[in-house]
Amino acid sequence: MPQTQSVNYSFLSKLKEHVSSSAVLIFFTIAALLCANIPAVKDWYFSLWQNTVSLSIGNFNFFSHNGHSMSLGAVINDFLMAIFFLSVGLEIKREIKVGELSTREKALLPIIGACGGMIVPVIVFYLVCPGDPAMQRGLAIPMATDIAFSLGVLTSFKTRVPLGLKIFLAALAVADDLGGIIVIALFYTSHIDTLFLILSALCVVAMILANVLNCRSKACYVTFGLVLWYMMLNSGIHATIAGVITAFCIPSTLKKGTGHYLERIREQVNLFPVIDVDERHNTIVLTNEEIHTLKSIESAADKMISPLQDLEDNLHFLINYIVIPLFAFANAGVCLAGMSIGGLFSGVGLSVMLGLIIGKFVGVFSFSWVAVRMGIVKLPANTTWKAFASVCVVCGIGFTVSMFIADLSYAGLGAEGAAFLDQAKLGVLVGSVVSALLGCILLNHTLPKCER
Repeated sequence: MPQTQSVNYSFLSKLKEHVSSSAVLIFFTIAALLCANIPAVKDWYFSLWQNTVSLSIGNFNFFSHNGHSMSLGAVINDFLMAIFFLSVGLEIKREIKVGELSTREKALLPIIGACGGMIVPVIVFYLVCPGDPAMQRGLAIPMATDIAFSLGVLTSFKTRVPLGLKIFLAALAVADDLGGIIVIALFYTSHIDTLFLILSALCVVAMILANVLNCRSKACYVTFGLVLWYMMLNSGIHATIAGVITAFCIPSTLKKGTGHYLERIREQVNLFPVIDVDERHNTIVLTNEEIHTLKSIESAADKMISPLQDLEDNLHFLINYIVIPLFAFANAGVCLAGMSIGGLFSGVGLSVMLGLIIGKFVGVFSFSWVAVRMGIVKLPANTTWKAFASVCVVCGIGFTVSMFIADLSYAGLGAEGAAFLDQAKLGVLVGSVVSALLGCILLNHTLPKCER
């Protein structure tokens, strides 16, 4: 029972972080749309992302691709999003080790639902989108579920939502992210540079060797990760994959085990004298020995947290309040002036929108329903099929990773690609908003009327 309470507390604390970050994300999304459509700042907004970025030592520029300096937009989409995928990779690894994907019973329903939520939207996109090969480069756009927005919707209903449903949605979004990473690695790779690919492999081997040698220094793995990012950027494989590979190489275990550090803390604490009740509020001047003992306790406490969990915790603020909002501000700006409302009901825009609204719901719900009926898995505790179906509608909120895949799909195709990209972004925005509104309406009708 205490272990369950600990897991639930950890999940709820993460849930609050996603909710607050989703509010920031909404603000920057609206700001991007306003900047892209207000004549006074429109030109400034679009030209901002074309400025070149340089981090140079002599003739070497870290932010360079094939010998050319990267633009600010490219740095955000390739470098900052690699940090985002590092965080995603750390979360996936932790969930596999000790979280909601750690056992067959916990992992099977979210994984099955995620598979349906990736397969069916692709089919919907393919059936709706015309046979133009350029358009169909965006097949994977409606595959993703945005964890911040989707959990934000559930949290608006407070304790009316069973905890099992919240955990299901979070685990499904994590599995979705893993699927998106695989798709990016397999289908969004340009020409391969053999030399840089070999150097990338050597970086991975070095990180694996550091694991074998029991190295637990986060700085070591972050340094190798930065080198790996540069090598992969120039190898032709999309650079964001470097973040995931680095995450899976970062150790999740301790150098000497939890018990060793706990015993060390107990021994050090016992060196301090017992304080009388009347003296609890007095300030005591510590001796040099006592200060040294406190530092030893602090060091042991730090070492009790694995590099994986420590780095994941340290990245939360950076990801939730800098990387993702900046990505949204740079990518959500769609100029509506040259668009007709009919553009949303044809081509790429319609395909993405229906893939999110219909494809995600049908995929997640149908695959989960079949698995439950076959006795492979069970519904989350204290929930009904109607409430579960409502959560499946919320899965259609696919903002961050969908926007990212849209950019990968149509960037570099000239004027035609730019038009497709704007349609795809509009489809992602409208599809996500409609999924959120429908999900809220259905959840309000299907959840218990009183809070638990």
